[in-house]
Amino acid sequence: TLFAAIALYIFGTSSIKGFAITLAIGIFASLFTAVTFTRMILHWIVAINPRMSTRWFGVREKDMEKIRQRGGTPAAHAATYEEVKESLPFHFNVVKSRAIWFIVSGAFIILSIGSVLVQSLNFGVDFTGGSMLDIKFNQAVTQQAITDTMDSLGLEGNTVQLSEDNTTALIRTSALEEEERNQLIEALRTNVGDFDQENFKEDKVGPAIGKELTANAIKSLCLAAILMLAYMAFRFKFSYGISAVAGLLFTVFFTVGIFSIFKWEVDSTFVAAILTIFGYAINDTVVIFDRIRENEPRMKKKDSFEDMVDKSIWQMMGRSIKTTVTVALALLAILLFGGESTKGFALAMLIGVIAGAYSSIFNASQFLVEIKKRTKGKDRSKPSKAKA
Repeated sequence: TLFAAIALYIFGTSSIKGFAITLAIGIFASLFTAVTFTRMILHWIVAINPRMSTRWFGVREKDMEKIRQRGGTPAAHAATYEEVKESLPFHFNVVKSRAIWFIVSGAFIILSIGSVLVQSLNFGVDFTGGSMLDIKFNQAVTQQAITDTMDSLGLEGNTVQLSEDNTTALIRTSALEEEERNQLIEALRTNVGDFDQENFKEDKVGPAIGKELTANAIKSLCLAAILMLAYMAFRFKFSYGISAVAGLLFTVFFTVGIFSIFKWEVDSTFVAAILTIFGYAINDTVVIFDRIRENEPRMKKKDSFEDMVDKSIWQMMGRSIKTTVTVALALLAILLFGGESTKGFALAMLIGVIAGAYSSIFNASQFLVEIKKRTKGKDRSKPSKAKA
């Protein structure tokens, strides 16, 4: 995820650089609190009542009994494939159905590419060029009032950002002729609030900036992909890195394709969302791959690699679903209540998070199985030993 933040910072505009710094700080803060405060609080809870039911920690009593019978903990004595299947409310073999997932994923990619080629993307002012208005009102105003006023004049592709005190508005819209500009100024004074002409600033954004933004977005994706591939190859194996990046590319294609199909506006925040998705989606893939790496040395001669991967997927399935739902709820709240300036970002992130979870389970892991099947053990580089 830090690699995505680095790529955003190197190739992003000023506002995206700020987002990249915030993302990096958040990663370190989350890591620190997870291994310190969260563990400390859990220790306190257990100390208050050592006999507290294991259900409070998501562990069923019958599972604990199986662990005790095996004479250890889940980390020390992994459950067999049969035990994993028995513990699930329902089960189907994900790996053996990988041809279906490849067909479904391939169809989505073809549909996405076809939509982009046929009707392109609905690029906003950041890409196509237009007018930027900086207005300081004499009183606090609302974003909705400005948006409604612009919509009433038939202006499309608008984004509005307000200052903390809600008195200064930064408006991005399509290129305005002098008459359209005057109509907008008069409508804002009438419907939103009065402002002094001295506090009104207008800048023209040329399409060249949009071309540079597009080029930088592609460079960011390439840099992030190369860094992630190198890290995954070093930390796991090269086959793991190829599989992970292939799964991430599906997530990007899917998100871009959905925006193209529904003609949702694409602006600079969309670029930040794509890179953030690229960094976030790798987390779920790494967790599944780490479980595969733990289970592979425990395989017996009669065990198949396919069954081992399927077992690993189902061991992590609950974690993937819970994490995805938790993040999706937060993004949904931003989408519904965050205002116009954050809707595009939240929508892209929401789609990408769901697609990323799907791809980690049904694409990346299946790519790994196919590579293993075709190389037949040629990838003999030893992965790093798993750590708790």
